[in-house]
Amino acid sequence: MAVNETILALLAGEPAEAVEAARAAAALPGLGSLGSYFTEVQLPWTGTWSTPGKGGVQADIVVAAPGRRVPLLFVEVDNCFEEAAVLAQKFDKYARFFARRITDTDGKDLPMWRQKWSAPEARWGEPPHPPVLLVFNQVGPRSAKATMQQVADRTRQHWQGERHKDHTTYDDRIPIVATTLDLLREHGPAGPAFWRFGRPGLQPLDDAVGNPRKDAADARRWAADERRAEQYRAEQAAEREARRPRCTNCGTKFTDQRWTESEKNAWGEPLDSHPKLCGDCKAEAVEAERVRKAAKKEADRQRREAEKAVQAAAEAEVARKASGILGRFRR
Repeated sequence: MAVNETILALLAGEPAEAVEAARAAAALPGLGSLGSYFTEVQLPWTGTWSTPGKGGVQADIVVAAPGRRVPLLFVEVDNCFEEAAVLAQKFDKYARFFARRITDTDGKDLPMWRQKWSAPEARWGEPPHPPVLLVFNQVGPRSAKATMQQVADRTRQHWQGERHKDHTTYDDRIPIVATTLDLLREHGPAGPAFWRFGRPGLQPLDDAVGNPRKDAADARRWAADERRAEQYRAEQAAEREARRPRCTNCGTKFTDQRWTESEKNAWGEPLDSHPKLCGDCKAEAVEAERVRKAAKKEADRQRREAEKAVQAAAEAEVARKASGILGRFRR
C-alpha cells in the first residue's frame, strides 16, 4: 500500500480522489503517467533480465518517463521498520548493477541499465547514474529523519561527489534522494520535499536529482568562453579591416567580394586585371581602355586606308607615266 501511495503522490502530490479526477480528464500532473510506473523490477548484478542471478536488487518502483525533467527514477519505499544498515546494503547492490556493462546487439559497450531504459548523457563529461529515491512512510517505530541520516552516513562512498570552487561533480556516483510520504503528499514532485544526500535543505525532485550548481557553473563557463570567442572574432575582424585594400584612384575601401577578386593566385599572379582599383573605378578604367582601343583600332584602320589610297595613287601615276612613254614609241 505504501508503494501505491508513493506512486499516487509522485503522480500528483494530491489525494487519491484528485488523481482519479485527473486520470478521468487524461491530464495527470506530476512525474510521468500511470504507464510510466513499474513495480518490483529485478535489477540483476549477474545473469540476465529474465533469469537474474543472486546478489541483485529489486526496485520497489521504476519510473520511466523519457523526455521529462526526470526521465528515469528508481524508488525504494520503507515503512520505518528496516534498519539503516539493511537499507544501505541495497545501495551496494544498486552500485553493482549501475556499474555492470554489457555488449549490446550492435556490438556497442554500454551500461546494462541503458539496454532497457533511456536517459540523456550528462553534459561536460559527467558520467551519470540514474537517481534512487528513498520514500519513508512513518508507520514503524524507527524515525524517518534519523534513518535518512544513518543511511546517508553508511552510503557516502556511493553518493559523495568531488567539491570544486562553485559546484560539485558526481562522476560515477548515485544521486540518492530521500523524502517522507507525508512531504510527498503535501508538495508532490515539484515541491520542496526532497533531500539530496550531501546537500543542505529540501529541493524539488528535478533539482535534487540534478546538479543545478554545476549547470550554473557550466553556463557561466560557456558564457565566458563565448565572450572570449566573441572578443577574438572582433579582434580578428578589426585586424582584417585594417588590412582591407583601398582604391588607388578614389580611396574607397574594397568590398569583401572586390577584395577576393583582387587577390593573387597560388603562383603570385593577380587574379584581376585591375587589382588596385575598386569595382566602380575598375569599370570606368575598363570602359576607358575599351574606348582607347576602339579609337586606336579606328585610327589604325584609317591609317591603313590612307596608306592604301596613297599606294593606289602612286601606282596609278606610275601606270600613267608608263602609258605616255609607250604612246610616244607608237608614233
